[in-house]
Amino acid sequence: MSSRSSALVLLAPAFPALESETNWVPSQQVFVAAMRERYPDVRLIVLTFYYPNERKPYRWRGVDVIPFDGREHRRVRRWIFWRRIWKELNRIRSEYELHGLLSFWVGECAAVGHYFGIRYGIPHYSWICGQDARATNKWVRRIRPAAGELIAMSDFLVEEFARNHGIRPLRMIPNAIDPGVFPVASGGRRDIHLLAVGSLSRLKRYKIFIDAVAIIRPSLPSVRAVLCGEGEERQQLVELADQYRLGGHLTMTGELPHEEVLGLMQRTKIFLHPSEYEGFGIVCLEALYAGAHVISMCKPLKEDIPHWHVVANEEEMIRKVLSLLEQESLDDASVVRYTIKESVEEIMGLYAGRTGNSTPGW
Repeated sequence: MSSRSSALVLLAPAFPALESETNWVPSQQVFVAAMRERYPDVRLIVLTFYYPNERKPYRWRGVDVIPFDGREHRRVRRWIFWRRIWKELNRIRSEYELHGLLSFWVGECAAVGHYFGIRYGIPHYSWICGQDARATNKWVRRIRPAAGELIAMSDFLVEEFARNHGIRPLRMIPNAIDPGVFPVASGGRRDIHLLAVGSLSRLKRYKIFIDAVAIIRPSLPSVRAVLCGEGEERQQLVELADQYRLGGHLTMTGELPHEEVLGLMQRTKIFLHPSEYEGFGIVCLEALYAGAHVISMCKPLKEDIPHWHVVANEEEMIRKVLSLLEQESLDDASVVRYTIKESVEEIMGLYAGRTGNSTPGW
């Protein structure tokens, strides 16, 4: 048996440069931190293609991170960029017992991981996280992944990927939360009626959130809403809120640390998620755990999740908001559908040739 340490390589487009950057792809952060805690004897190495904008390796919560700062290669001379990453993978393979590769999204990272895995007989899996299941993802044709190489984050993504690309992912391992990162609940009043959290981009459709506050206000003059996030649509959303004269009812906080967002969720009655396309938003799972009801337009799982209400359009979303707020005592029990510990164990089990919660034989 080799005396070299065991290693698992994670390939991602971006990863936090600092532990304080809690809003950078928080679902990945939670996953990597949980994997490090659950399997401390496995060397975790993250190869991040585009962010941070530097090339100096660093440590993140005990995990090795190797950035490549590929900005200059986004459109030209990509083969030079990939060769650098391939060379680093070979270095890792020579230094460690490399048991597997895991790519976030079926994209450029998955292409490198897929072909490196084939070349050296190393198991590689791609975790389908959301937009990569769309028909516009040209990387799928370049990679030609087998169904057994694909992990979907939700039932919705299994069906979406199969419909768009003719390949049905063999496994569904969901996004999940870490209850340990939540602040201790104060047990105070839920004084926020509506909350939304995310990047203020066109795809997230936060105009619907502001419309909802304006429509609800005549029926609930005391309505209080909070929108957390930054993005290219911020100015348009501010102007819309001004048109509706929502100054005393809507707070736009900008980007907040993750712990502060979780604290707001613990004060919230309804978490509104107006995006029409969503893989399995971790913010929704966090809101459920914090005791809020979630209303969204995308059903991630075939089964129903308590306190998660799925609607078809904006009008139905607003009707559901009103019906919930009309209840004298809205149930604010915490709902836990998946924990990150379970998801980590399922994925690590794949590399050991087993599934479920068995501890891999590293």
